[in-house]
Amino acid sequence: GVAVEMMDLKASDQQEIRELVSSAAGIVIGMPPVSASANAQAGIGTILAAAKAKQSIGLCESGGGEDESVYTLRNKFRELGLIESFQPIRITETPGEGTYQLCEEAGTDMGQWLTRDRSIKQMKSLDNELDKALGRISGGLYIITAQKGDVSGAMLASWVSQASFQPLGVSIAVAKDRAIESIMHVGDRFVLNVLEEANYQALMKHFLKRFPPGADRFAGIKTQRAENGSPILLDALAYMECEVVSRMECTDHWIVYSTVQSGRVSKPDALTAVHHRKVGNHY
Repeated sequence: GVAVEMMDLKASDQQEIRELVSSAAGIVIGMPPVSASANAQAGIGTILAAAKAKQSIGLCESGGGEDESVYTLRNKFRELGLIESFQPIRITETPGEGTYQLCEEAGTDMGQWLTRDRSIKQMKSLDNELDKALGRISGGLYIITAQKGDVSGAMLASWVSQASFQPLGVSIAVAKDRAIESIMHVGDRFVLNVLEEANYQALMKHFLKRFPPGADRFAGIKTQRAENGSPILLDALAYMECEVVSRMECTDHWIVYSTVQSGRVSKPDALTAVHHRKVGNHY
């Protein structure tokens, strides 16, 4: 994971700001208003002075209507050689669930960028024979879709299994850094779409794309609304409407157990797409 520390520029000592920025791998700044206190304005100057090339940077408006320009500050950080983790977030209307999802996805993108080297090192450290043995565990191909208020999400999944008969239930392993994880808590509802062996490539390719924060993951995809409000993929082989009952925490994933309320198969004679791997250190 990534440790996060917050600081109020209006109340923080300039030395504290300097020390925190110097030790941070990434920085996110909520833009102060034009009429901000002298201490907040000085804080921005201190951040610029303490920031180093190759640090990760992200900027977002605070939504007060009089924010300093994100683009002016963005240019200054670019000149210093900092790496932008996500596009500046503009707040052009009253913040809602969609705004919070946008910010959360931007934070997830930054976290993945900051931990990329560590993740690669962990993959390479796995015993070679064990890695190959784990890779022989295969699974089907599924797309999880969810809608909660104005927030929607989708994820390609292969770590899916039936988990109970009474009630009917499934278990899904969801990585902690997946954007959809925030709407798969106890009580949340989603659709488990089963991909077809003879017709999975287009959907898999679409949902494997790296979507920018706030992007509509269903643009160009044929869907209809399930009874629980989540999208059903019309090109899927089958779907099940599910509700999260419990979650078990693992090191880098959540095991999400959900009951299944309803479902349907579009092609009774078709087969489920299967994901075969050769190594176990990635999907």
